[in-house]
Amino acid sequence: MTTEGQVTVTWLGHAATRIEFGGYTILIDPFLTDNPATPENMKHVEKCDLMLITHGHDDHFSDAIPIAQQTGCHVICIFEIGFYLRSKGLENVTEMNKGGTVNWNGIEVSMVNAIHSSGIVDGDHIADGGTPAGYVIRFPDLFTLYHAGDTDLFEGFRDIGARYRPDVAMLPIGGHFTMNPSAAAEALRMLGVKTVIPIHYGTWPVLTGTPDELIDAASDIQGLDVVAIKPGESVTDSDLV
Repeated sequence: MTTEGQVTVTWLGHAATRIEFGGYTILIDPFLTDNPATPENMKHVEKCDLMLITHGHDDHFSDAIPIAQQTGCHVICIFEIGFYLRSKGLENVTEMNKGGTVNWNGIEVSMVNAIHSSGIVDGDHIADGGTPAGYVIRFPDLFTLYHAGDTDLFEGFRDIGARYRPDVAMLPIGGHFTMNPSAAAEALRMLGVKTVIPIHYGTWPVLTGTPDELIDAASDIQGLDVVAIKPGESVTDSDLV
C-alpha cells in the first residue's frame, strides 16, 4: 500500500478515533458498541489495520478483542495489556512502553506518559493493565498527531511538546475522570500546539467540560484553533495545519 496522501481523522465519540492514511485504517481506543456517543452506522468496524490502546478501561478497550479477532489488525499497546491480549488468543500484538517508538509501515508510533489508571475488568476481578499512555503518531509527510488518551494535567506535557512537536493534540476535557477545560488549556500552553481536538466529554452527564469552556480558558493562546468536531465527523491534516 502507498504511504502517500492526506491524513483523515474521524472522532467516533468519547476517545475512540479512526485515522485513515495511505490505504490504512488506524483505530485508537475502540469503544463503539456500547458508546452512546458513537453514531449507529459507525459502531461496526469492517476494516482495521492498526489498533492503538491507551489503557485498559472498558470505555477505551471494550471492543478491542472482537475487532482484532475479526479484522486481524496489528495491535500496539503497553506490555501488560499485550500480555492480557495474548492470553485471550491474540498474536498480532506489539508490546511497548513509554519512551519507545515503533515504525509500522512508515508510520512512527511513540508511546508517552499519561496520568490515570488502567485496570482491565475481567469477570469478577481486575486484571493488570499496566499504566496508561498516550500516543504520538508521526506520518511520513511529517504531520504529527498526539492522542493523549485519559490523563490529568502533568509536567510531562512540556517534554512531549519539546520532544515530539505535535501539530495537533487530541485532549480530554470532560473532567471527573480526566482533566477539565482549564487544565486542558494549561496542557496546551505546555505543549505549544496551535490546534486541538477536544475529546472525552459529553458522553455521560458526569463529563461536564465543553469546547466553549476550553476556548474561554485558552483565550490567551494566540492563534489557537479549537476544532470541536461532532462524533462521526472527520477532518484532514490540511484542515488542521
